[in-house]
Amino acid sequence: MPITQCTVQYLQERLQKGDTFLLLDVREPNEYAFAHIDGSIHIPLNQIPERMPELNSEQDIVVVCHHGMRSQQACLFLEQYGFNQLYNLKGGIDAWSVSCDPTVPRY
Repeated sequence: MPITQCTVQYLQERLQKGDTFLLLDVREPNEYAFAHIDGSIHIPLNQIPERMPELNSEQDIVVVCHHGMRSQQACLFLEQYGFNQLYNLKGGIDAWSVSCDPTVPRY
């Protein structure tokens, strides 16, 4: 399955339904500390290669960053290693803050 671009509304629906998936935040530690989506797992993009064993390649993984570029890079990298249930969050945490949860600070 190719990498799916998902909207923040799609993510919100999945969270509200209690779907089982991993929400992976690949931003830098200072960015994650400032603003993140509750329940997300934090692995900075540059740590993905060494921390890949922490991820389940059989699980849906929604990847988030600030605007959707680093998360797309993470998806492309993981896809090379057999991960095939990858969702890139279009617009990233910024779009999440604007459209879904205004309590999440923007930067």
